[in-house]
Amino acid sequence: MELNAKPRKSQEKLAEGMIPAVAYNKENNVSFAIDRKAFDRAFRTQSTTGLFDITVEGGETFPALVKTVQMDKRKRTPIHVDFYMVTYGEPVEVNVPVHTTGKSQGVVMGGLLDIVVHNLAVIAPGPRRIPQELVVDVTKLAIGDHVTAGQIKLPEGVKLAGDADQVVISVLPPRLSDGEAAAEQQAAQVAGMVASGEISEEAAAAVLEGETSLEEVKGDDTTEA
Repeated sequence: MELNAKPRKSQEKLAEGMIPAVAYNKENNVSFAIDRKAFDRAFRTQSTTGLFDITVEGGETFPALVKTVQMDKRKRTPIHVDFYMVTYGEPVEVNVPVHTTGKSQGVVMGGLLDIVVHNLAVIAPGPRRIPQELVVDVTKLAIGDHVTAGQIKLPEGVKLAGDADQVVISVLPPRLSDGEAAAEQQAAQVAGMVASGEISEEAAAAVLEGETSLEEVKGDDTTEA
């Protein structure tokens, strides 16, 4: 994506519709101004993985990736952009969004698909080889299954930058209803009371089967004492 820019000096007042920006790497730092609307349209399309060819009026042209965007909290429009200069043909580390395709077996059975990591760090062999997204087919995943970073297929030449064992996607069991959660909590409480000798196993069974309440059992034990 080509982006035209105008040179800018520090604290210089900008023309209407322009926003300040800076591009840098370990050896260089360039300040300039860009059209807010043009950048906003481009950024919404390609995000932080898309390459910008920035041409500064009367100066150089260089490739860069968006590092950070400062947004106006009220208008939700960009007010300042930091770019990171890259070099064609040299490896570059980026965070690439993870998306899924298909409907997992676990979800069909009532489970919940959880995308644990929404952006995966990878190393592309060059700026023009950065994948726009990583798509994972979750169709065969059952409840309790998961996908690690190392199991995600990467484009040729692209390498994983982080831990291969990191869980990226998992299928969780169905959420408990309020009644189920209360029953599970009560069962844990009853088990603890049996273990501590507060109530008998017979009384615990009666509570769990709904024949009596925990309060009645505790009252009976107090009376017997």
